[in-house]
Amino acid sequence: MTKSFEEFQVYQKGVELTKLIFNLLENKSFEKEYSFKDQIKRAAISITNNIAEGSEYNNNKQFIRFLKIAKGSCAEVRSMLVLCKELGFSDEIEIKESYNLTIEISQNLSNFIKYLSEKIK
Repeated sequence: MTKSFEEFQVYQKGVELTKLIFNLLENKSFEKEYSFKDQIKRAAISITNNIAEGSEYNNNKQFIRFLKIAKGSCAEVRSMLVLCKELGFSDEIEIKESYNLTIEISQNLSNFIKYLSEKIK
């Protein structure tokens, strides 16, 4: 039997990132930024949801497709963290852990995609 998506380390890191993002957004500077908050939340949630959905197909080609979508969502979160800093919603110290985790997750997803791609060949 294949692993459940909850067992994948990259999924667990995605959950951790989502928690960090939700905690960051509790900052008063985001109080009136409804669409910004909604967008970064949806992007963060999309990372784990796409890993989960893709894993359920039990098909490496389909799984790779969803992992690539998750990777794109991860880049979106990273971009929005940069905007948080540049727009003055947060300082670099507040976003550092989340930002670094997006890089780590992106690298993990790339490695996972490479691994599954080699299995197909």
